[in-house]
Amino acid sequence: MQYVYWFLVNKRFLLTLFFINLVGTVYGYIWYMPQLSDTPWYFWPFVPDSPTASLFFTIVLLGFLWKKSWGLFQALAIITLFKYGIWAVVMNLLVLKVTGYLPWEGYMLMASHLGMAVQGLLYAPFYRVKVWHLAAAALWALHNEIIDYVYMQYPMYPQLNLYIKEIGYFTFWLSVGSIFLAWYLAVREKRLKWTL
Repeated sequence: MQYVYWFLVNKRFLLTLFFINLVGTVYGYIWYMPQLSDTPWYFWPFVPDSPTASLFFTIVLLGFLWKKSWGLFQALAIITLFKYGIWAVVMNLLVLKVTGYLPWEGYMLMASHLGMAVQGLLYAPFYRVKVWHLAAAALWALHNEIIDYVYMQYPMYPQLNLYIKEIGYFTFWLSVGSIFLAWYLAVREKRLKWTL
């Protein structure tokens, strides 16, 4: 396990992960542009869910590279990376089940989003999350459900339009589970000392 921790804090690996997340974040925002063009401006911060999650983690990685620990961004990252990482995998599997077909982009999205979920958890032992950080990040995550499934600003999967109520219900409980997981891994557990 010590070797894994050494690998995670290796500066070259951190830089590589930083640039991968930065490029993925930019790509994600570009992917959401068609939906954002039809979205009122005041909903914009809550529509591109996955790229915003990877943006939070990119900021966390920048902090690590600068030997800083930004607990609020760490809390936002662990909750949203896990939540939207798992959400995208489940939605693409649901598309496959409903239609019997998933294009190659769907498999790419599943792999990249599963990677999002895993990376957020891998760095949890190094986070310095306080209770108020977790509370603010939890509020963000739950508020996002209201925007998505009350104001209907959820990510578009046309094949799943008949299941929006069920998806909203699933997403709410996924948020709750993500918040609990963040509390367990980043607040309750003893933190490691970050060294580069």
